[in-house]
Amino acid sequence: MPDHLHLLVEGSEGSDLPHFMKSFKQRSSFEYKQRFGTPLWQRSYHDHILRTDAEIEPQIAYIMNNPVEAGLVEEAHEYPFLGGEIVRDMLVAT
Repeated sequence: MPDHLHLLVEGSEGSDLPHFMKSFKQRSSFEYKQRFGTPLWQRSYHDHILRTDAEIEPQIAYIMNNPVEAGLVEEAHEYPFLGGEIVRDMLVAT
């Protein structure tokens, strides 16, 4: 999305989401700020912890459909920044 990011991350026992997000945002914004002279991220973020497997599929569908809802593409698979190989494989399988 041009103005926000949906990120689905799987943690494990002892995972530290605030530390992960701080590191992710620092590393991803460093070059951006050098190239464009402006910050990439807002200071905070919104998170939602998925506690059961049943919660995952609807969230994936929401994330994948977000560019369609925003009017950027007609079908999710057309969006070039939709994710990695797993997501592309899921789209091909459907």
